[in-house]
Amino acid sequence: MSAAGTTNDTINEQIPVRVLGGPTALFEYGGLRFLTDPTFDAPGDYPVPGAVLTKTAPSSIDPAGLGRIDVVLLSHDEHPDNLDNSGRALLADVPLTLTTPGGAGRLGEGAKGLEDWESIELDRPDGGTVTVTGVPAIHGPGTREEVEPITGQVVGFVLTGEGLPAVYVSGDNASLDAVRQIAERFGPMDTAVLFAGAPRFPILFDGALIVLDSAQAAEAAKILGARRVVLAHCDSWAHFTEGRTDLVAAFTAAGLADRLQHA
Repeated sequence: MSAAGTTNDTINEQIPVRVLGGPTALFEYGGLRFLTDPTFDAPGDYPVPGAVLTKTAPSSIDPAGLGRIDVVLLSHDEHPDNLDNSGRALLADVPLTLTTPGGAGRLGEGAKGLEDWESIELDRPDGGTVTVTGVPAIHGPGTREEVEPITGQVVGFVLTGEGLPAVYVSGDNASLDAVRQIAERFGPMDTAVLFAGAPRFPILFDGALIVLDSAQAAEAAKILGARRVVLAHCDSWAHFTEGRTDLVAAFTAAGLADRLQHA
């Protein structure tokens, strides 16, 4: 039984998670429909300061086919592999975007920034509330003070609600120390949506990881006590140096292969 008093089968039924490509995933929770880091632009080159990001595959769905979106969980707004032009256009039609404090300032109306451990309660269509809490995420090696001036501010999310499983969405996080802090407050997790892919750039941090690699993702799942793991942010971009095959191998080596949701 989970902390929410539900079996694993019930958890899977309650919150089906559909990964659409890159960091973008769609799921329903408490009757609300959530979308993470919307990226729907076509494959191609996307310049950023000092580099070019190359998208290698399209999203599995067009934004027009998403249906109603109630909340976007946006880990950060500053990189096109987490929020692209099509994603920005989509935000205009979404009632609420939860993101970093800095991102909310840039995005304006409809966006709310969450500091670490800050929560917001959202009304459920069937009564009651869903609580979304902003949790730490660090987009590179080192401390937040060392990393944020280079790669920017990032936020993760934990979703909880009465009678609902606990869900963690990591965002672009490279810090297992941050994962430990989250586990101490909220663990064990029923579902963890982990961003991985082992992205690296020679010009950033001497090529060190800026998001978890496969072995670290497996370790994060273990730290969280995650009963189910959904893998995201591991395809569709050339700077991701590890993919789903590497992740499955790492989870298998860690004895956690049975935790993986297989898309």
